[in-house]
Amino acid sequence: MKSITFSREETADIVAKLRVYFRDELETELAALPAEMLLDFLGREIGPFFYNRGLYDAQAVVTAKVEDIAEAIYGLERAGPK
Repeated sequence: MKSITFSREETADIVAKLRVYFRDELETELAALPAEMLLDFLGREIGPFFYNRGLYDAQAVVTAKVEDIAEAIYGLERAGPK
């Protein structure tokens, strides 16, 4: 599977967030290059799990909407002559 890629601006934003997290939560300074390497790793190794979860969630929404439409169509049916 292809790795998740981000624009230069998105990468810069994510790297900044990683560095702040490491500083504030782990009391460790993370330089920009290691942070980018971590982002690449996360995108490649963990990103597909998030991507697939998003697909499953989207599929559940679409399925629910299709069921709503089917019920609406059923509600429009008319009884035939007796």
